[in-house]
This record gives sequence, structure tokens and C-alpha cells, in this order.
Amino acid sequence: MNLANQITIFRILLIPVFIGLVIYYGDSARGEHPDETLRLLAAAVFGIAAISDAIDGWIARRFDQRTRLGAILDPLADKLLMLSAIILLSFTAWRQHFPLWFPVLVIGRDLLSIGGAFLIDHFAGKFQIHTHWSGKVATFAQMAAILWILLDLAPSLLIWPTVFAGSFTALSGFINLADGIRQLKAAGHD
Repeated sequence: MNLANQITIFRILLIPVFIGLVIYYGDSARGEHPDETLRLLAAAVFGIAAISDAIDGWIARRFDQRTRLGAILDPLADKLLMLSAIILLSFTAWRQHFPLWFPVLVIGRDLLSIGGAFLIDHFAGKFQIHTHWSGKVATFAQMAAILWILLDLAPSLLIWPTVFAGSFTALSGFINLADGIRQLKAAGHD
């Protein structure tokens, strides 16, 4: 197993640690004295996981360590980390939390993308993933909004990174939908 895949597996192993820290901090926030160490540890674990995503991608490209396993595990690790963070930071007792529309948008976009990929694969024979800059901006913006909450930055301004992330999440979803329709039409299925 190459170094890029080992880093990806490390990121996957960080996810339950992150989830535990977020839940325990949320429980402590119900009382008068939230355990800020748990919040800071959750932010640190999320930050390490986010940085490891960039590092394993760079290593895979730079040292030609791209593998089929990495192509499966890397996006899976990203989705598990992002979705667990967005869901937990929407429904736990943190001082700041995402508005309900945000996890609905992110989860809805991901479910439609996955469902669409299966349909296209079934009808067109092969689904081709075409990455677009809007998806990368959406992921970066989601990470920034998550870190905004984890670091407990200006609560009155949380709506702005959330709206920014939500806008690019929606845009990338529409671009994925248009790409899927093009692939179906190219295969002769209108």
C-alpha cells in the first residue's frame, strides 16, 4: 500500500475521533461550562484531516501513486468527514450551528449525484466523472464554514460563509446534473 493511500486511511480513522469530540463537546455545551478543550481538539482533528486530504492528493499526483483503491477511498473519506461535520454541527448543542437548509442542500446534492451516477452507469454503460472547479470551491467553502463553527468565530457572521458554501454546493450540483444529462444524451437515452 502506497503512502497516499496510507494517509487516506489515516484520515478515515480520524473521522470517528472527530465525531466523538464533537458529540462530547455538544454534551458539555448543554451545561454552564462547556469543555473548550474538546472544541479545540475537534477543530484540530478536522484541520489535520483536511490538510491530509491535500497532502495525499499531492503525493498521489507528484509521485504517480494513483490507484483504484485511492480513487475509491479518497472521495469516500472526504464525504464521510464533510457530511459528519455538517450533520453534527447542525443538530448538536454547539453555540453556533448550521441552519437546517444547509445540511439538506449538501446531503441532497450528494444523494442526487450518487443516484444520478448509478442511473447513468446503468443506462449509458459507464459514468464518467468530470471534476469542475465549482465542486472544489464548494468543498473548500464547506470546510471554511465548518472551521468557522469549530473555532467559534463571530457567531453573527456565520450566515456568510454558510451562504457562500451553499451557493457553490448548489452550483456544483447543477453542473453535475447538466453533465449527467449530456452523458445520457450521448448514449442515446433522452
